[in-house]
Amino acid sequence: MSAITELSELSGEYVLDTARTRIGFVARHAVGPQVRGHFEEFEGSARLDGADPAKSTVRLTIRSESIQSHNKLRDDPVRAKFLDTGNHPDITFASTEVRRVDDTHYKVTGDLTIRGTTKPLTLDVESTGGENDPAGDVTVGFKGSVRIDRRDWGVKANPVDTLFVGSRVTVEFEVAAVRRA
Repeated sequence: MSAITELSELSGEYVLDTARTRIGFVARHAVGPQVRGHFEEFEGSARLDGADPAKSTVRLTIRSESIQSHNKLRDDPVRAKFLDTGNHPDITFASTEVRRVDDTHYKVTGDLTIRGTTKPLTLDVESTGGENDPAGDVTVGFKGSVRIDRRDWGVKANPVDTLFVGSRVTVEFEVAAVRRA
């Protein structure tokens, strides 16, 4: 594998490599440590423009039913009550703006939709590099996080939200994407 150091060499259409991508979250529980989890099913694409990163775009679809914190007693109510997966099977993000901060950092603004509610959101994204793999494919990596208030998207257990889960959730991602031939 050889590293790619020039941004212009990374231009193209990409799809997420789901085997090497992680989309997770961290939430505070009222008693005990933080709760960590991830989503197991998602797909996404990106159009990267190395000459003009502002022309780049990102789309992501997460299957809300695939949430996993490795605790069935917690996951089932989160699916049913918090995410209402029966009525809202997908969580989506579609970028509306990409702004380069420096050589490896970007601000990616877009529309996040959860439970049928769409709100703008800006992600702090860091490029972790690009490479040519032995098969000749170009792979790029990105990581980042964003902190949201789940209530802004209507993510509540019930109308008064009496469960002991904090409203602030940190969404974390580490992404690998492969350029389409």
